[in-house]
Amino acid sequence: METKRVKIEDTARIHDRELLEAAEILREGGLVAFPTETVYGLGANALDEAAARKIYEAKGRPSDNPLIAHVADPEDVEALVEYIPENGRKLMEAFWPGPLTMIFPKSPAVPYGTTGGLDTVAIRMPSDPVANRLIALAGVPVAAPSANTSGRPSPTTADHVWQDMNGRIDMIIDGGPVGIGVESTIVDVSCRIPTVLRPGAITMEMLREVLGEVKIDPAILGPMGADVKPKAPGMKYKHYAPKAELTLVEPAEGQGEDAAAVERMILRVNELAKEKLAAGSRVGIICTDESRDRYEGGLVRSIGARAKKETVAHNLYAVLREFDDLKVDYIYSESFSEDHLGQAIMNRLSKAAGYHIERV
Repeated sequence: METKRVKIEDTARIHDRELLEAAEILREGGLVAFPTETVYGLGANALDEAAARKIYEAKGRPSDNPLIAHVADPEDVEALVEYIPENGRKLMEAFWPGPLTMIFPKSPAVPYGTTGGLDTVAIRMPSDPVANRLIALAGVPVAAPSANTSGRPSPTTADHVWQDMNGRIDMIIDGGPVGIGVESTIVDVSCRIPTVLRPGAITMEMLREVLGEVKIDPAILGPMGADVKPKAPGMKYKHYAPKAELTLVEPAEGQGEDAAAVERMILRVNELAKEKLAAGSRVGIICTDESRDRYEGGLVRSIGARAKKETVAHNLYAVLREFDDLKVDYIYSESFSEDHLGQAIMNRLSKAAGYHIERV
């Protein structure tokens, strides 16, 4: 398959003619990668089971890992769900369009091939202008997991998509680098107490401000059992992982931001890196702007400013992919506090490390 790449010259002034071919591909059951405000998505008609199957094949994705259906308007949700719970309506009003996915009881219109065999469907309305207009022009809900080979760090640029998907899909829409850099928050509103299944830019604090009581699914905190069926993407399988072995170093008393905790992390990362470098290994170090000058060896990359978590989220996957390109053998990373956006960052880092965590 030849993959066509289309560059959007000005994302602030999108012309329909730039997206019409991509919209037609989606309607006819093909695959199109496109930017969203979170990461690049790999789109197909969410109501076409054969098209959804193509997504799984292109990504090498397990078939029980559900897809998210993207819509261009809140009114599009009605046809996809059995009903909209009141908590779902509140969240739609507060955060759509935006980086929030909700789990609803599905309608018969949504095939089980899209939902991973579940009776629920994940839906979100992206705020990215390219994504939103493409979905509107396609005239169908668009299933769109991240546009990468399953398990790899998610793509935040069209070049990342090209690395993984060239020759596997019909088209890549290049809308430039994404804004947020980590996938959407997922909240299950099909249960009595809304439950976060994946943290993201819509934080727990923001959700509780709108809804009051909100729970956290235990799968966020540790590995999910092999016999458990995931209710949302990113819950069960190893995700976001670089090719090298990644170890996350964090304070023994829990993720911290105080000076003493950060100092212990820096010292331990230096020790671990020194051991591997002495053995002849290539070592990558993930640090922050504040600590970059404290490391003594290895390939040191700042992921952003500890004081500005949005920069860390934005750069996370790009740094992991850079270490793949540099062919490092081991990666050691600092950790972050789990408040606000830090919860999403630590969720992605922990899964990327396969929960290989050293506490100091």
